Amino acid sequence: MDRKALIVLVISFLFMVLWFPLMNRLYPRKVLPATTNTVLSATNGTPTLRASTQSAEAPIVSIRPAASASASLVTLTNDTAIYTFSSLGGGLQLVELRAYPENVVCRRKGVPTGSTNFASLNHKEALPVLSMGGGTLLTGVEEFKLTAEGGRLRAETTLSNGLAVSKEFSLGSNYLVHVRVRLENQSGAALVLPEQDYAIGTAVPMGTNDTGENVGVFWYDGSRAEDVKHGWFENRGMGCMSGSPRTEFRGGMNNVAWGAVHNQFFTLAVMPSQPASHVVARMESITNDASGTRVPVGRSFPAFLVYPSATLTNGQILERDFTIYAGPKEYNTLARIGNERKNNLDLVMDFGRFFGFFAKSLLLSMNGLHALSLPYGLAIVLITVIIKLLFWPLTTASTRSMKRMQKLQPQMKLIQEKYKEDPRKMNTKMMEFMKEHKVSPLGGCLPMLLQIPVFIGFYQMLQSAIELRGASFLWACDLSQPDTVFSLGGFPVNPMPMIMGVTMLWQARLTPAAPGMDPVQQKIMKYMPLMFIVFLYKMSSGLTLYWTVQNLLSIAQMKLTKTVDEPAPGVSAPVAPRAIPPKRKK
Repeated sequence: MDRKALIVLVISFLFMVLWFPLMNRLYPRKVLPATTNTVLSATNGTPTLRASTQSAEAPIVSIRPAASASASLVTLTNDTAIYTFSSLGGGLQLVELRAYPENVVCRRKGVPTGSTNFASLNHKEALPVLSMGGGTLLTGVEEFKLTAEGGRLRAETTLSNGLAVSKEFSLGSNYLVHVRVRLENQSGAALVLPEQDYAIGTAVPMGTNDTGENVGVFWYDGSRAEDVKHGWFENRGMGCMSGSPRTEFRGGMNNVAWGAVHNQFFTLAVMPSQPASHVVARMESITNDASGTRVPVGRSFPAFLVYPSATLTNGQILERDFTIYAGPKEYNTLARIGNERKNNLDLVMDFGRFFGFFAKSLLLSMNGLHALSLPYGLAIVLITVIIKLLFWPLTTASTRSMKRMQKLQPQMKLIQEKYKEDPRKMNTKMMEFMKEHKVSPLGGCLPMLLQIPVFIGFYQMLQSAIELRGASFLWACDLSQPDTVFSLGGFPVNPMPMIMGVTMLWQARLTPAAPGMDPVQQKIMKYMPLMFIVFLYKMSSGLTLYWTVQNLLSIAQMKLTKTVDEPAPGVSAPVAPRAIPPKRKK
């Protein structure tokens, strides 16, 4: 590789790193307007973009205002959460989780760990959960009478057209709330109900460390789960070739088993007893009043379950049952609920399809070790050691194979020169030669390829594992976040990625060069680990801890393998001449 090619490679790498920040500056995203007090009927409003599963004739879900400050609020409390209900819309306005702080604060310079606020779901101007909308019949902000008794709350109202609406909320265990919605026609005549939408809630970032990248809407149709985030709505494409922002997502074909709004570590899911016809989601802006001006400060994602229109005869009653889960993304709890209801609620963890097996196995292993009184940081270290021991024989064989390939390079080059006019015969001779000396060109890559699913599984697991939120190890006070110790001019100083980069450089220097690689390529490969520092610098310290320990164990293995100095294949070790004793005189 010549100097020009090296320059092109470096420029390409820098371009790849700076692409998204550059596009965000040149083409800033268009933040959608916040919810207004205008109610759109089923036949007016701006056109929306829908998923391919929905016909173009489907009506638009009505846009409803959030509960105002004038609403009456009633609070129910149990061991796990504080539930606040609003009279406007007759729904669950706010859930505060008593076991989790809103922010995890490091204990430095007298600052206490944790914050005074509880982690909360459906806050920041959100619609009440299970508030109903339906054209001009149901606006979603009707005034309900709230009656609380024990762990139950009843919300009741009667509309001017004679439709009586009642909702009964019952607190359960495991962050569950059971709800029964009852619609009764008391008008004295037949009553046509338009398409109704039930608010699932609104997904918003939580705390100062939540960037909003993992905030979105999840839904499940009985066979597959889909996560809709800001990327779908922004429809960016490739910078200047990006499409128009989308305003509404609509999915499902009478088979929506549950819908959920979520951030990185918490979720609010609504599970109907009978599948909904569709799920609808939007992206809106979170605003903050600054000097009388509403300034966008983030994104929120309200979502709804939609049911088809129906006709109620006089006195006819329509009932629907729902179960709300409002709590942490705790796999064991979600899996238990999903197994009981056979709805795979644990898919909201977003472990992925192919790598989900590895993510679940690693999470269960980590929780199992923690149950034995082992801190989560040491549990990650021990799991890394176990994984390394499992791959030890394969990695050792790979290292020795690469060393053999290096020693056989002169003979392999002779074969290439001899048969350079006949590539097919040259490949045949090369394969025969490598088979004879028990080496393989894939020997060096195979162990790395086999460990990629484990690494991606670790990454997926650490993205949403609530167990690591607030777990400390050495100087890292929160293994789910970067291990920032201080900042220099606004730039965070994270020691763990730097240590990881040093170990990767050390490992690259000890790794035998691939056969046929020229000196310039060898230098590039030795310094290539520097790009991983850029990619992983702001990742969770739990992930960089795993990779650092993995690198140190690989270095130790290379050192141990190097001490066993094998003779070159096909070359006999030199034999010292045997001394001949002198003949004795008779």
